[in-house]
Amino acid sequence: MIRKSTTEWKGDGPTGTGSLSTESGVLTAQPYSFKTRFQGDGTMTTNPEELLGAAHAACFAMTVAFVLTDAGHAPKQLKVTAAVDISKVGGGFAITSVALDLEARVEGLSADQFRTLTEAAKANCPVSKALSATPISLTSRLA
Repeated sequence: MIRKSTTEWKGDGPTGTGSLSTESGVLTAQPYSFKTRFQGDGTMTTNPEELLGAAHAACFAMTVAFVLTDAGHAPKQLKVTAAVDISKVGGGFAITSVALDLEARVEGLSADQFRTLTEAAKANCPVSKALSATPISLTSRLA
């Protein structure tokens, strides 16, 4: 399976603007710019870090659901937030960490079992694997 997204950028780095679209059509010509990415101007735009976080949260939630189900404890609800940190590093910017926060409603699991299974999900999530060069932390709790 290959999934595609397309970006078109016009202009220089500081004042140019871009738009991104996904093959599925969920995002179509979604605008972004340096200003909206790093300074925020209150407009409804996205940025690569937000999209990366959304992809990671979605992938991780699905992986957790499969891991818990395979262990005999299908979740009732999973809520994942992915906080992607982009910081100035040297002469440029770098994604320096991703913090996953998971709140789960699952019956019949101890906190230790839950922690073991969610750590396995983090290690096996395809997006986590793609980001393996970046430290990815995980906070998880049963609700």
